[in-house]
Formats: sequence, C-alpha cells, structure tokens
Amino acid sequence: MSSTAIESTADTLSRLGINADFASSAPNLHKNLQLLSSGQIELAKMLLEMGQSHLFEHWADPGVDDEEKKGFFDQVDRLNSSYPGGLASYVKSARQLLADSQAGKNPFDGFTPSVPKGEVLTFGDEDFINFEEAGIREAQKAAFVLVAGGLGERLGYNGIKVALPAETASGTCFLQYYIESILALQEASCRLVQGGCQTRIPFVIMTSDDTHARTVELLESNSYFGMEPAQVKLLKQEKVACLDDNDARLAVEPRNKYRIQTKPHGHGDVHALLFSSGLLKIWHDAGLRWVLFFQDTNGLLFKAIPASLGVSSTRQYHVNSLAVPRRAKEAIGGITKLTHADGRTMVINVEYNQLDPLLRATGQVDGDVNDETGFSPFPGNINQLILELGPYIEELTKTGGAIKEFVNPKYKDASKTSFKSSTRLECMMQDYPKTLPPSARVGFTVMDAWLAYAPVKNSPEDASKVPKGNPYHSATSGEMAIYRANSLILRKAGVQVANPVQQVFNGQEVEVWPRITWKPKWGPTFAEIKRKVCGNCIISQSSTMVIKGRNVFLEDLSLDGALLINAVEDAEIKVRGSVQNKGWILENIDYKDASVPEQLRIRGFRINKVEQFEKNYSEPGKFSLEP
Repeated sequence: MSSTAIESTADTLSRLGINADFASSAPNLHKNLQLLSSGQIELAKMLLEMGQSHLFEHWADPGVDDEEKKGFFDQVDRLNSSYPGGLASYVKSARQLLADSQAGKNPFDGFTPSVPKGEVLTFGDEDFINFEEAGIREAQKAAFVLVAGGLGERLGYNGIKVALPAETASGTCFLQYYIESILALQEASCRLVQGGCQTRIPFVIMTSDDTHARTVELLESNSYFGMEPAQVKLLKQEKVACLDDNDARLAVEPRNKYRIQTKPHGHGDVHALLFSSGLLKIWHDAGLRWVLFFQDTNGLLFKAIPASLGVSSTRQYHVNSLAVPRRAKEAIGGITKLTHADGRTMVINVEYNQLDPLLRATGQVDGDVNDETGFSPFPGNINQLILELGPYIEELTKTGGAIKEFVNPKYKDASKTSFKSSTRLECMMQDYPKTLPPSARVGFTVMDAWLAYAPVKNSPEDASKVPKGNPYHSATSGEMAIYRANSLILRKAGVQVANPVQQVFNGQEVEVWPRITWKPKWGPTFAEIKRKVCGNCIISQSSTMVIKGRNVFLEDLSLDGALLINAVEDAEIKVRGSVQNKGWILENIDYKDASVPEQLRIRGFRINKVEQFEKNYSEPGKFSLEP
C-alpha cells in the first residue's frame, strides 16, 4: 500500500470519526480500506458492528478483484437503503425471529380468536346492487395496486404471469383484463358526475428483478392496453439478504464470494415501496380516498370490486379484506379477530393450519367447524385489500411501511441449531393490519367464490393431484371459472343459459359452461348487464359469445354456435333473432406435447374455431343485427 493511500485512508477515517483499527477483526477488509470511499467505509463499519466479519474472509489482496469489491458495497448499499431501518434493523429483527422460531414460540400466544364483523353479500340482490352503485361512485377516488413480482414457472409457463391469457375465447391476458377493468370503472364513475370528469385512476404495478423488464415490454408493445402511460407507475421491489444461521450471519452467494445471497422478501414490500415513492401523498393531495391491492392471476376479481368498494365507503372501513366462504379446515387462510389477554385486538388473516389449533387451544374444543350455512364462520382470505388512504398514510408514517415479518427456516434436525439451506425474513401484504390501533375499523366483504376467486397458481401436475371436490387453481379451472361466472351472471339477468357438461382436461374434471366473455366496459356492474339484456334470450351449452363493445344489447337472442361482435365506442347494436352455426369446439391437448404453445398446454385444451358469425362495427351509429 503506498504511503499516500495510507494517509488518505487515515484522513478519511479521522474525518468520519472512526478508529483506525475498527477493521482489526477482518484483516482482509483492513488491507483493502484504501479502495473504499467514505460511504463504503461506513457500510463496512456497520457490517462489522453487526457481527458480519465473515463476509470479508475470502477477500483477495488489493489489486485483485477490486471492481468486485466495489460491487459488493454497491449491493450492500442497495440492501441497506431498500429496507425500512436499514440492514442493522433487518439483522436485529432476524435474530429475534430466529430465536423465537428455535424456541418454538407461538406468535398467537395469549390471543383468543373470534369471528370479526363484516358484510356477507348475495350476488344480484338489492343490497348487492346498491353497494355496486356506491362503489362505482367511489371508483374515481381510488388507486389500484397490482403485486406482480412472480414468474409463471410454478404453472409450467416461462413468461410473466400477467402475460398469460385469462381465457382463450378472446385471448385477453391478465394485465389487459385488469387495465380494461380499471378503465371501465373510471368511465362508469365519471358518467355519474354531472358534466363528466377528467379523472384518471392511478395504476401501480409492483415488479421484481424477474418481471420488471418483461412487464415494461408487455405494456409498451400493447400501447398500455388503452391506458395513458402517465397513469401507470412501476415500482420494483428489491430482494433481502439470506441468513445462514440462528445468529443471522448474512449468507455469501455460493457462486461469487463478493456477493451476499438474496431472495424475495414477499409482497408485503408493496407498502414500504408506496410510502417511499411519494405516490401516497400525491394521491391524497389529489383528493383520492382509496387504495385497492390485488394479485396477479385472478380473472374474476373485478366482478367483486365495485360492491366491495361500496362496502368500504358505506361502512367506513379503514381496511376491507375481500373474502369468500371457506369450508372448515380448507387450505385457505381465515379472516379472524384476535384479542390478547392484555386487551390488544387485531383483525387479520390466520393461516388455515394455525386457525384450527388456535381455536382448540383457547377452549373451542371442536376447532374450526362449519356452522349451519355449511361453511366455517371464519371467511376465506383471498388477498385483495381495500385501504382508506388517509388512515393508511398515518399508519405508514409511523412504520415507514415495515410489515410484521416471519421466518421459516428449514432445520437440519430437531436441535434446530443449523439450517438445510439459507433462509430469509418474509412479509405479506395482508399482514398490514397487525400494527393498527384498536380504533381502526377493519372489516371484510364476503362474496361467492364463483364470482370473486379463481386464481391460477398450480401446474397441471399439481392440479391433477388435488383431492376431488377441492379447487384446482390451475389455468384450466381459472378459464372455466370465467365462463361459469359470466353464464351465471347472465342467468341472473334473465338469460336462459344451458347447464354445463363435465369434461376432463389435464387430469382435472371441470364444468364446461358456454364460452361467454365480454369486455369490462360492456358490464362493469350487474345493473349495467341487466340493462343490456331483454326479452327471451337462450344460449346453448356448446355456444361461444365474445362481446367487444360497450353498447351491445341482447334482445330475444337464440344462440347455438359462435357469435363475435366488435364495435367502436359510439356504435349501438341490438342483437336479435337466431344465430346457429358449427361454432367453436374444445379439443384436448396433452400438457407434455412440446409442439403446442405453453399457454395452451397448461390448460389441456385448445379452441378449434370451426365456424362463427362475426360482425364488426367500425363507425358510430345505431344498428340492428338480425342474422
């Protein structure tokens, strides 16, 4: 080391008020100090104070791998700045949580569970219609947040999950469906304002290193699916450091001794990202009142949004969790009120494998059982949240967006002294209410699963092993659920929709309803759909109907085959009479057949478009379609 380098390092240490022998516990770091900027020296001191000197054990002498060493501190800087409270806070939390895990401490000790207050809705009744209307009024004061950090590998699909078609009759991908649904709410909400309004509902997508570039590409190559680019903001979540042992020693990346191993922290990061981005304040100043959070592959979700938002507004909930009826012990978390012996209360999601033992441990000898409705009184959490913006900002100002974390180490043996592989802290979006004061109004809105919940998260192999009667949650069942929901909604509106038939695709027995799909703007609410259907309409089981247009009215339509209508905004079409053709046929395909595109393979079928009646309206005006 040259005398000038030694002097400049000594000067830097002196200026920072750091003792020259601070790195004596890490001789390899000490040798390399002259390479480091003052900011990097401070990060090094922090790591040593946290007991992380092992990170420098394999460092080479100055002059070897110098760029890699600087890269190490770039990574440490990122990990430190992206976590609320920094790395020191992360390690401190990790030590506490790992000690609790090793001791077998139950996070619910001292809490007694009970059924919280909430709203149970029945699709299509007067209450439901009123809540939907209230929700549409509120929609212009809402912002939407999609957590989309995941790839489709678990599904047997190599792209980002939001690029998957939600259904293949129209070919609409999840991201397009979400954006068009938000735009339909924006339009419907503005129509209720006298003189109209210029509201643009903000849409945030939380991405990750895995999904960010591909999400940008999907948006840009499709002109943001009709949304103004300025409405859409992408926030990328960073990963967190992995932990090697119960002392929370940070794990070194196996393939690079100058990097810390990292893994995803979980979708709970969305709260800290929103807070640090400054978006919440911008929204608040613009008069917004609600933030709606949702996940990446539920093709039914927006059918439940207007009524749920109406419940939030009418009941003045600070937090409203969307939920579906769940059977006792079903593998879906239950929304539960927890009351501590010291008087603390919270309403949160309790995982199904924790709920039953918790009930038994607190004197409810039968545990989680169905009541007279045939369902558990604890509704099933589907991880869609509506938060009131004002109280949300107040809470995040206190916490910085930090969410109560958990750790799930895989121990080598019963002594719980070492791990099979590195672990990390994780957090979940729905655990936000854990830090709320007792005065917070936390409730839920339950809707039938057929209307609100059909996530796509299992591969064909995993889905085919699901016990009979349990939901498959696959691309096959997700697509069929959309057709079922649309068929049932039209039935409720007075259309005679034929009963489904049972078919097996990719080893999964599913109900196949008519393949009915429409653009969100055609029917953002049930009242709107009822208004567009009149007379005696009949749709056969083998039929397909794809409506792409807002002002399409069905009057005394008899459909047995495939009908496609594409219409521009100001074209009004009345569809009457009988449409009969050979239609579109579902053909089985094998998910192992590599000659078929992945997005079809994972469904187990493709649509053979044998014959259809298709009509395009590219000009405004009033039209009558009577084939």
